[in-house]
Amino acid sequence: MVGKIVVSLVSLILLVGVIVGVVVVVNKNGDNKEDQNSAVQMKKVHEFCQAAEYKDACAKSLEGVAKNESATISDYLMAAFQNTVEEVKKGMEEAGKTNVNKDSDPYNHMAVDDCKQLLQDAVDYLEDALALVGETDTESLHEYTYDLLNWIGGVYSFQTICLDAIDKPEYKSAIEKGLTNATQLTNNAINIIAKMSEVLKSFNIQIPEGLLDNTNSSPHRRLLEVNKVDQDGYPTWFPAADRKLLDKSSSKGKGKGSKGGAIPNGGAPLPPLGSGPIIPHAVVAQDGSGKFKSIMDAVRAYPPNHQGRYIIYIKAGIYNEQVLVDKKQPNVFMYGDGPGKSIITCDKNVFISKYTTFSSATIGVNSDNFIAKGLSIRNTAGSQGHQAVALRISGDKATVFDCSLEGFQDTLYYQTFRQFYRNCMISGTVDFIFGKGSALIQNSEIVVRKPMENQKNIITADGRELNDKITGVVLQNCRIVAEKEFFADRLKVETYLSRPWKAFSLNVFIESDMGDFIRPEGFMKWSDDPKEQYQNTCGMYEYANRGPAAATNARSKIFKNYKVLSPQEATKYTVGTFLQGYEWLPGTNAPHYLGLGGK
Repeated sequence: MVGKIVVSLVSLILLVGVIVGVVVVVNKNGDNKEDQNSAVQMKKVHEFCQAAEYKDACAKSLEGVAKNESATISDYLMAAFQNTVEEVKKGMEEAGKTNVNKDSDPYNHMAVDDCKQLLQDAVDYLEDALALVGETDTESLHEYTYDLLNWIGGVYSFQTICLDAIDKPEYKSAIEKGLTNATQLTNNAINIIAKMSEVLKSFNIQIPEGLLDNTNSSPHRRLLEVNKVDQDGYPTWFPAADRKLLDKSSSKGKGKGSKGGAIPNGGAPLPPLGSGPIIPHAVVAQDGSGKFKSIMDAVRAYPPNHQGRYIIYIKAGIYNEQVLVDKKQPNVFMYGDGPGKSIITCDKNVFISKYTTFSSATIGVNSDNFIAKGLSIRNTAGSQGHQAVALRISGDKATVFDCSLEGFQDTLYYQTFRQFYRNCMISGTVDFIFGKGSALIQNSEIVVRKPMENQKNIITADGRELNDKITGVVLQNCRIVAEKEFFADRLKVETYLSRPWKAFSLNVFIESDMGDFIRPEGFMKWSDDPKEQYQNTCGMYEYANRGPAAATNARSKIFKNYKVLSPQEATKYTVGTFLQGYEWLPGTNAPHYLGLGGK
């Protein structure tokens, strides 16, 4: 009996040992599985953040999604954007806490108010990006590379514009500190989106071979990388017939004055207002023959939730007022009786009136799909007012044609997103075409005026801050001339094509006629400050220019990335590629051509 008990106890001990061993093995295997899953997730985070400049900030923003074993690339993008939204809102809270006395410091009071608006715009576009990613299946994300880069690039610019305007540290420092994480995460988002194809491949997502929908009928881009070209060096949207024309013209070895091959318009543009006559929603006339005497009153009459174009006809007359088109007022079309007839003017400026550059604009547009035609838009502050904007646009897909934009310093502010200018006259002195968006000015007259004593004239000053942004300014087939009143003294004043406002400034001059008063070196550096040696990193490019100042052999040697472009390289900066204009410009009724050598 005792023996049986002993045997039973031994058996029980052995059984317990087996169970314990099994449990230990199971737990050990479970730990290994958790470790393996953790390693897989960390690998995903590492690969997703590989392109980011601020990798620690990127990884931290993904802590939540990294715990989800089934998380997709869309989940990672959503987490990155959502965290950026939250950080921008923190910056907004700091701006909201910053109070500046309007009477004692009107400039910084306005600058802080501008900042609040700009950060709200940043949040709105980030939320648009979130919605786009959330509504798109993973395999189709690559189709929206351009859209996302366009929007997130604008978000980054809104943040930097907000901080640039505030000039007193006691107001600026708290907002700047509150935005530190936001600017880093936005920077990261741009880096990651620009390398979207590599990120998708690291998540084992197969990318279709077609880079772009060549039918031009789809609203989406099939891009692996922005501005990708084929094996012949042309953008993928270029029709075969146009390639032959361009190759033929290039093979003839034409000189600097050549305009290259003729690139057709790609079909008659679609009228934006239907096939019948234009019927405006609002008529503005100073003589009482319209419904409104003020343009701003006509803008305020924009109906809530209006669908389609909102058309404002501005009859001949001089309208001394500031006009602001709100972000919630898209698709505004303003047209007049022609430049010199329908004139909108004011004299707000930075130096005398104590307005910010942002708020000094005679017309300020914050909404998408804005069109202006047949107007003179002036800022009459004069050179003594310093920064004084005639037209500022921060909405996407803006079109301005058959207009006159008149000012001195900072005349045209292409603040953010895509903008197209055609058959315009743009006049000014210092940095009079400047901004942080993507602006292409085609077939226009660039008129240089007489500046203040000891000032230099500079035509463009682009503010691209990051190398992966798709922004910059392009002048194509323009005439650069001296104003009649300045002509006699034109050689007494130093006049330059461009200077870089920010580190990766992009300024491109193609197929344009350059007057004899442009300095042979072409470009000047931004400043002597060691922190602002942007000539080392910016892009200054030329292609097939003509006229007395078109010779490139004496261009400034301090610009390390200066380049005379080949025809294939120049197509990157044409309407079709740079603005994706084949998609939206036909609907504006504005004349345009997509490639090189058009008329």
